[in-house]
Amino acid sequence: MIINQLTFLLLFCLLGWSGALIRPVPGISTSDRDGRTLQRTKRGWMWNSFFLLEEWTGTGKQYVGKLHSDMDTEDGNVKYVLTGDGAGTIFEIDENSGDIHATRRLDREEKALYTLSAKAVNKTSGQDLERASEFIIKIHDINDNEPKFAKDTYVASVSEMSNVGAFVIRVTATDADDEAYGNSAKLVYSILQGQPYFSVEPETGVIRTALPNMIRENREHYQVVIQAKDMAGQMGGLSGTTTVNITLADVNNSPPRFPHSTYHLSTPESAGIGSSVGRIKAYDADVGENAEMWYSILDGDGQDVFNIITDGTSQEGVITVKKQLDYESKRLYSLRVQVTNTHIDRRFEQLGPFSDTAIVRITVTDVDEPPVFSRALYIFEVDEDTPAGSSVGTVSARDPDTINHLVKYTIDRHTDLERLFNIDSNNGTISTLQGLDRETSKWHNISVLATELSTALQTRVPVFIKVRDVNDNAPEFAMYYETFVCENVKAGQLIQTISAVDTDEPLVGHKFVFSLSTINPNFTIFDNEDNTARILTRRGGFNRREMSAYLLPVVISDNDYPIQSSTSTLTVRVCACDSRGNVQTCSTEALLLSAGLSTGALVAILLCILILLMIVVLFAALRRQKKKEPLIISKEDVRDNVVSYNDEGGGEEDTQAFDIGTLRNPEVIDTNKLRRDIMPEMLFPFRRTSPIKDNTDVRDFISGRLQENDSDPTAPPYDSLATYAYEGNGSLAESLSSLESAATEGDQEFEYLSHWGPQFKKLADMYIGQESQRET
Repeated sequence: MIINQLTFLLLFCLLGWSGALIRPVPGISTSDRDGRTLQRTKRGWMWNSFFLLEEWTGTGKQYVGKLHSDMDTEDGNVKYVLTGDGAGTIFEIDENSGDIHATRRLDREEKALYTLSAKAVNKTSGQDLERASEFIIKIHDINDNEPKFAKDTYVASVSEMSNVGAFVIRVTATDADDEAYGNSAKLVYSILQGQPYFSVEPETGVIRTALPNMIRENREHYQVVIQAKDMAGQMGGLSGTTTVNITLADVNNSPPRFPHSTYHLSTPESAGIGSSVGRIKAYDADVGENAEMWYSILDGDGQDVFNIITDGTSQEGVITVKKQLDYESKRLYSLRVQVTNTHIDRRFEQLGPFSDTAIVRITVTDVDEPPVFSRALYIFEVDEDTPAGSSVGTVSARDPDTINHLVKYTIDRHTDLERLFNIDSNNGTISTLQGLDRETSKWHNISVLATELSTALQTRVPVFIKVRDVNDNAPEFAMYYETFVCENVKAGQLIQTISAVDTDEPLVGHKFVFSLSTINPNFTIFDNEDNTARILTRRGGFNRREMSAYLLPVVISDNDYPIQSSTSTLTVRVCACDSRGNVQTCSTEALLLSAGLSTGALVAILLCILILLMIVVLFAALRRQKKKEPLIISKEDVRDNVVSYNDEGGGEEDTQAFDIGTLRNPEVIDTNKLRRDIMPEMLFPFRRTSPIKDNTDVRDFISGRLQENDSDPTAPPYDSLATYAYEGNGSLAESLSSLESAATEGDQEFEYLSHWGPQFKKLADMYIGQESQRET
């Protein structure tokens, strides 16, 4: 480092001399080839660029160079002025001598050059002796920055089993020194740690594999340290390092292997289909999808009894039950199981085979089992109306563990709530407890339990009992027929088509025969042979006054064995019809029957209507007897109660409003006034009588007004309260109202107040005193 700095210092001295002032020589002339004289113009000053060494380690200010003008006669009248980058801060000039110094250490990496201007000025006049001229101060670089990598730590990966020279990663370092000068920024890469597995290219920083066929299973992670050194790697150069963590990526180069050649498993014979017997696992040194495996059964005597599936999460082979096991039939099974990689890399097939096999032996253990029925379900048939105690069928169950164990049979009574069947507890024969009716229920579903006496283990089996049909029901009309015949009907006219139904279900289908029980002179029947029949008239001229209805018994028979028949009565009503055969009127009874209502139904409807009417009348009577709530509930005097009406008058000009003066002066005659809230019922309303002048008593006055209101036809139909501010003639003060007072207070005399007694003394003093002051 010291040698380098001395070298640069010597170079700086040589360059400094080249930047000195070149004094031009005046009066020099030369001749060209033509003999002409050439004159060179005189210039005041000129210099080259200055060079300054960065990171100055000397004491004091660093000398840069000297400026000198030919105009300077060294008499002290010339002043040198420096402007530009860093003038006055970084660089300063001696205005008398022109010496330039750097005031502090400079860093080329911070700024490489400075552009400044210098001029010579006359101190006395301040005029420029020389025009300003620019010059450059270049900072000369030294090797003071070490190489730096972009990252402190790099992460990379490369596939295992790669060839020598396989690319891993490229690392790059930078140097802040000047690349154009010397070797300060010329870097060389080398590997400090990670050999002999990896190498690095010195110029590019590319890391490559150095060993062939590196196996991840042997070693997965590597840490490589790379160094970058400037000065082209020479001694004395600066260096920097970085760490590269390299991982070998997995490839499928390891086949799966069973850790054991034979596995032993056991399962009880009661294991259900699909239940797990056990798990086996092969191991693969690879990871990820390269370690995924698939299990299968190649052969063995248990290939049809067991199955194997692959658990994708744990990569285990799960052996399950495929068929029901029986300890008494077979107790040991053998399987040959194979495991294979699901993702095989063809580049490494020579390392295979990528599969392995193992033997799995499964032992079936004995379990005390419940009885087993000979069938999964039973279906029996029995005729309806079979006598009680008739046999229906037999169920059979056995104990699979041993032949000697006894089995007891019972019926689950929750499935036979009506107790229609019974079973022999020893031999399993099912019989009827009562007759069965197919029309009530065609099928009976019961459950039979077989219980092992020694262990009380039970098994249930469903039993379906079908009740076969027996022709035990006679046919009847399919519906209720409303049949009418017109009075003007002719003989042979169709009046009704009838059909029949039968709850029985013969195998060949229903076939009904229709006939009349006796020869009828009025009607006849014609069988259509399609389970329907037509009713025809034998004559005409029916008269409803003579006979309003005819009863026609019809015999209906089936064709099953034994033959069942029934007689249904058809009611034919006689009605009056028009010429086109449309019914106009029938008898009252016929009309009621046509509506589908019997006499009892009509009576019930009338009773309901009568009861409803009585309830309505009773409710209305109770409403009338209910006492209305009085307007004033308090027992105090009505004069102590205030009733507010939300009624606003029309002002002074509203002559129809309440006349308060009338209430206060009984001598005012009550004029005809109409209510505004109701429509008048007469053109000339009732005129109230004038109050009696002689009646001066308050009680008589109010009684008179009460009588008038009671007899007034225009009064409202609700309770109301009228208050009258009439004091009577017993008061010495008479009325205190100002409604009828004089227009001015000057007309008032208050001498009488002094005669009213001590109660009005204060009032008399106030008014009499005011009157005296007013007169004064």
